[in-house]
Amino acid sequence: MQIPLLTINNKSVKYPIIQGGMGIRISLKKLARAAMNSGIVATISSAQIGLFKPGFQKDPVGVNQEALKDEINAIRKTNPDGILGVNVMHAINHYETYCRFLSQQDIDFIISGAGLPTDLPAYIKGTPVQGAFIISSARAAKIMLRKWDRDYQYMPAFIVCEGPLAGGHLGFSKAQFEAGDVESLESIVTTTKKVVAPFEKKYDIKIPIIAAGGIHDGKDMAHSIEAGSDGVQIATRFIGTKECDASDEYKMMVLNATKEDIVRVSSPAGLPGRAVRNYLTEKLKTNNITVTHCVDCLKSCAKKDIPYCITEQLGNAANGDQNGLIFTGAKAYLMNTIETVDDIVSSIIRSCQLELQKVGGM
Repeated sequence: MQIPLLTINNKSVKYPIIQGGMGIRISLKKLARAAMNSGIVATISSAQIGLFKPGFQKDPVGVNQEALKDEINAIRKTNPDGILGVNVMHAINHYETYCRFLSQQDIDFIISGAGLPTDLPAYIKGTPVQGAFIISSARAAKIMLRKWDRDYQYMPAFIVCEGPLAGGHLGFSKAQFEAGDVESLESIVTTTKKVVAPFEKKYDIKIPIIAAGGIHDGKDMAHSIEAGSDGVQIATRFIGTKECDASDEYKMMVLNATKEDIVRVSSPAGLPGRAVRNYLTEKLKTNNITVTHCVDCLKSCAKKDIPYCITEQLGNAANGDQNGLIFTGAKAYLMNTIETVDDIVSSIIRSCQLELQKVGGM
């Protein structure tokens, strides 16, 4: 069995790995450049990217757009031909504004999760920027594909199947986790491929299926390919790199986490999330965290009586505050040292190749 070739927007990468988008300000130009230089797909996160820039509180949308443009232009100066995308959460306010803005930038795709982005094609169809989405079930994939087909005659550049071991916002409810009623990543990949097949036939295209959530090493990647994926998305593993845009303090908070320190937490976005246990996650068990300023970031945020402000707490953590919200994947405890992106990619590919040799040779 061979490692698949991954092509997005008529460009191919050396290795079928997508560096996942992480916010706030965790995956930006430094990580994107390193990802591209290592032969994989790069993704930056649009989430409140301008948080620490002047004027953000008065005009968060405008400042975020300028910050996105600056990051994209800086990446393209050194990596004009690599595959670059931007993660835009569907749960945010001004989703249309951000997508229309990004459709005019020098990127290859917009990928959206945290809800079903049924409207994404309306903002990018006819532009050079392609759309993709993140789902956690074949049922969600079917809803998305039918909607995009019926309303826009448009298909995704790829689909990310995110399993229950992912970091950040999760596609399973608290009740599902507590009941153990969560579908494995391999099952999501297998069932989604069946859903995708008739749409691939109708449009005479290939829609790559990307496995995500808990992909830590080459064995994980090989198992996903064996299940039918065309590649993997990796995010948490790249936090522990020299090139990650997060502060050194943030990186060490993740690297020092034990298995027991990786916990689930409620989000004002209306979804459960996975994070590193600290003062914030412990306090939330009994009290809310006072919100100091609202920038109206989420559609679903009730503003009153929310447990905490996600922009404030993710931003605090990214800036090195150990009491902020530190989103991370379930396997973060396996990381214990700072590496380079290139070393991680090389190690994963070598191990993946060895695993795949056991099931059919290369």
